[in-house]
This record gives sequence, C-alpha cells and structure tokens, in this order.
Amino acid sequence: MGVLVAERYRLDEPLGHGAMGEVWRATDQTLGRPVAVKLLRADEGDAAASERFRMEAQTAARLSHPHVVSMYDSGCHDGRLYLVMELVDGWSLAQDLAVHGLLNPQEAAGIGAQMAAGLSAAHLQGVIHRDIKPGNIMLTSDRIVKITDFGIARFADDASHTLTATGKILGSGSYLAPERAVGRPAVPASDVYALGCVLYELLTGRPPFLGENTPAVVQQHVNAAPVPPDQLRPEIPRSLADHLLLLLAKDPAQRPTAEQAAGWLAAVDGHSDQAPPAPVAVPPAPPAPAHRLRPSRSRPTGSKTPSKAVIGVAGAVAFAVAAVIGASVTSGDGDPSSPSPGSTVPSTSTPPREVPLSGAPSATPSPDLSSSAFDDDEDEEEKEEPPKKKGGRKGGKD
Repeated sequence: MGVLVAERYRLDEPLGHGAMGEVWRATDQTLGRPVAVKLLRADEGDAAASERFRMEAQTAARLSHPHVVSMYDSGCHDGRLYLVMELVDGWSLAQDLAVHGLLNPQEAAGIGAQMAAGLSAAHLQGVIHRDIKPGNIMLTSDRIVKITDFGIARFADDASHTLTATGKILGSGSYLAPERAVGRPAVPASDVYALGCVLYELLTGRPPFLGENTPAVVQQHVNAAPVPPDQLRPEIPRSLADHLLLLLAKDPAQRPTAEQAAGWLAAVDGHSDQAPPAPVAVPPAPPAPAHRLRPSRSRPTGSKTPSKAVIGVAGAVAFAVAAVIGASVTSGDGDPSSPSPGSTVPSTSTPPREVPLSGAPSATPSPDLSSSAFDDDEDEEEKEEPPKKKGGRKGGKD
C-alpha cells in the first residue's frame, strides 16, 4: 500500500523528479481513476518556489482544453504542497526526439497545430506559459499533444511576474523570445516564438540557434536570422518553412497569434503549397555548420486542431542583452551548442529568398541586473525514467 496524500491520493509509482519536487503515478481512491501527483520537495522551503508551485495550480486550473494537461486538485500534505493532474499515457516530446529522431514534415505540422491550439486556449484565458520547450510538451500514445508545466506562467494583466523577486528572467535559453532576452515582459507572442523554436527542432533536429553557452544562444535570438529550415533539410516543403519563419519574427507584433498559427499549420500539414501572407525578402542566412541529425522516419500522426531585413540590432541592445543574460548557464535539456545526436545537416548556401521575418525588438532600457540575472530554467527539468515499452510510458510531467 502506497503513501496516501490528503487521505485520497495513493502514491503508486515514481515517474520523475527535479529541482523542485517529484511526480508520482497515483490513484484517486475517491473517484477510482489514475492521476499524476506532483509533490514539492520536503526540504524546499524557499518562498519563491512555493509561490511558483501555487501559481502553476492557479494558472492550470483556469484552463480546460484537449491539448493542455488538466489540473484536478492542489493542497498541502504533511507540510508539502501537492498538485493533482491528469495522468498522460505517453512521454515528453524531448524523449520522443531522443528515441525516434526527426519527425516527418506532415507529423511535425500536426503536432505544431495541436501545440498552437493549446496555447491559443491559454492566451484566451489571459495565461502566458513562458516556458514552451520539448520537455514541457507531452505526447500520448495516440500522438495527442498535452502542454504541461505552468510553473512560471503568468497572467497577461499581471506585470509583476515579468521578473522573479530576485530579478532573474526565467525560461529556457534555446526557446527564449527576443523581447524577453532584452528584459521586456512576456506577451502571448513570446509563446508563439517558443512554439516556432520547438517546431524548428522537430523538423531539423536542432533549435534555431546554437552557441557555446546559453548567453551566446540568447544573443542570437536578438541579433541573428535563423537558417531557413528547408536549407538544413530540403524535404521540408517551402510553404511549411516560410510559415515557421513567421513564428520566429524578431518583432512580436509581426508574429501570428497562436490561433492563426494553429490554422496555418493544420492547413499546411507538411505538404500544401499554400504560402503565408506577405513574406518579406531578406538576405540569405550564412551557411550552417555541419551537425549530426537523426534520419527522418514516418510515424502515425496524432489529431490535428484546427518587415524588415534582419541583419542585427544596435550595439546598445546587444550590450543590454549581455547585461540581462550574464554568465554562462548549463542547460538541463543539453548544452545549447550540442545538437540532437544522430544526423547530418548539410552546409548550404542558396540565393536570396523570401523569408517572412521582421525587425528585432526596439531598443528599450533593460533591467539593471547582475551577471547572474539570466536563469535558464532548463536545469530544473525532472529526471524521467526511460520509456518501458514502444509507444511511451504512462507518466505525468513536472
């Protein structure tokens, strides 16, 4: 007989653990259904961690959508905060990439459409996730997307959560929107940018930008144009590549909404010739260095739910970014300079093409932060057990 939390939830099997706590497969003995229970670490007495834990419960409880993990209950048991969530029969997108490699373009578009639909539902409720990355996206055994981990989410009308009490910017460097890198508040378009980064990785095996450390990667989010994904992988349809680059526009005002992105990705579906509206010609990106990528493979698809040239920014903005990001931070999802193991990205140079990107965010005063101000939240990923069988394991997600 496992430990009983709040005289109701029996802890049956550990699913993962991280810096803040642990996740268990559990049984709701009142309703007789499997659930995931997330427990704050017993020795975690930090007030900020407790507030973050409560924020996750409050934000997730506002959402009800097929592509967002449902929150059932929360409380305190023996001095430890707990959350009770939907138990996902599957694994994270990060695990899926590590085991299976690249997605074919059609499936990547379908997964992107589901992610965008879930984000649209959150944005309509005034919730900004702020940490979209492969480790926070669950896939069921039927390839259905479930967005999880609203631990650093904030409400769109609550600017007080832009920075933590210690002045650190929370988020994952490989997926951080340019406006957040220069210390501006997160907006719904910041989640759309992160969605674009994840989709880029699903298609190419690497995030849009690589660097020796997290600060180097974040600098590129502000200053550099991404290599068009179809240059790295020619089988990606041009229309899908151009839609993806719209998500990665430097100016948040030039990105589509999550709702628009969901519709576009569902329509493109990896093979349509439909082009996005009003692309703007920019110079070609420099040749990409050779990186190893896993070969593409086909898998069953899950459900689908329905400017200006980017050359650089002023030195003042670059300096501001350096002040924000500070020293190098090691990523829990892997070093930013290390692509996903397994496949080859050709180094390619192509003539100028139309790439729907817009200018970088305007230079605005950055917060007066120390060199340790940038907090790459990737180091707080929980350590998940490898899947026990093909099709994924049953598990919750921190």
